[in-house]
Amino acid sequence: MAKFLVEASYLSEGINGLLKEGGTRRREAVDQLFHSLGGKVEAFYFVFGDRDVVIIGELPDNTAAAALALRVDAAGVTTCKTTVLLTPQEIDAAVTKTVTYRPPGHDIPPEVANWEGEGGHLAPGAQDGNE
Repeated sequence: MAKFLVEASYLSEGINGLLKEGGTRRREAVDQLFHSLGGKVEAFYFVFGDRDVVIIGELPDNTAAAALALRVDAAGVTTCKTTVLLTPQEIDAAVTKTVTYRPPGHDIPPEVANWEGEGGHLAPGAQDGNE
């Protein structure tokens, strides 16, 4: 199953609902939401700052994550931002993929567009077509 970070912010009606039912009942409702989509909540926290709640959970796929976000936002009392989480192993697999990419504003053959390490800087000489 895929892992997602869901960050939620309560609008005024959502805050009033939280004041009425409390944090434990809200956590139970979120557990039920994830389970209804074939997933589960791994971590649930109320937070200070721009967001009111952060959740790390598993869902079967992106479609389930989209359904969750649509349903929550459509209720009109909470907004949520959903982020796909990747494991270190998934990143290991990603960095081994061969890709063709021409950076914006660079007219160089794709096979010369080699990027060095972190930071995404064009390798020396690659901009001129010389490696």
